[in-house]
Amino acid sequence: MATTERKPLLLDFEKPLAELATRIDQIRQLAEENGVDVSGQIRQLETRATQLREEIFSSLTPSQRLQVARHPRRPSTLDYIQSISDEWMELHGDRCGGDDPALVGGVGRIAGQPVMMLDIKKAGILKITWLVTLAWLLLVAIVRLCASWNTPISLVCQF
Repeated sequence: MATTERKPLLLDFEKPLAELATRIDQIRQLAEENGVDVSGQIRQLETRATQLREEIFSSLTPSQRLQVARHPRRPSTLDYIQSISDEWMELHGDRCGGDDPALVGGVGRIAGQPVMMLDIKKAGILKITWLVTLAWLLLVAIVRLCASWNTPISLVCQF
C-alpha cells in the first residue's frame, strides 16, 4: 500500500508559520548538504516559530476560531478513538436495518479493558430528524449490550 503525503490545508493566519517552517527545513537541508553546523540558528528560528504560534493563536478573532474548529483536516472522533484504543470495532445499525451516521459506536479495548465507545454528532441529529429514531435504537442496543457484558461506556462528544 502506497502512502501519499497530504499537503496541509492552511488558513490565512497560519501562512506565516508555514513559511517559517519551510525556511527552517530549507536551512536544515542546506546545512546537511554542505556539512555546516547551523544548529544555533535553527534553534533561534524554532523559538521564533513557537513565539509566533503563541502570538497568532492567542489573538484569534471569533471568526478565525470558528475556522479552526471547522477545519477540514481537524481530527474526528474516530481518529481519537483509534489512537486511544488498542482494538476498535465499529458497530452499525440497530438490528432492524437502520443506520444513523450521526451516531458512532463500537467496542474497543483500552489497556486490555473492554470498553464501549459512543459519539453523538450533534449536527447530524439536528439536520435529519427522522434519523434520531435510528440513533436512539442503536444507542439502546449498545447500552443493553454493555449491560449484558458488564462493560463500561465511554461517551466521546465532539461538537
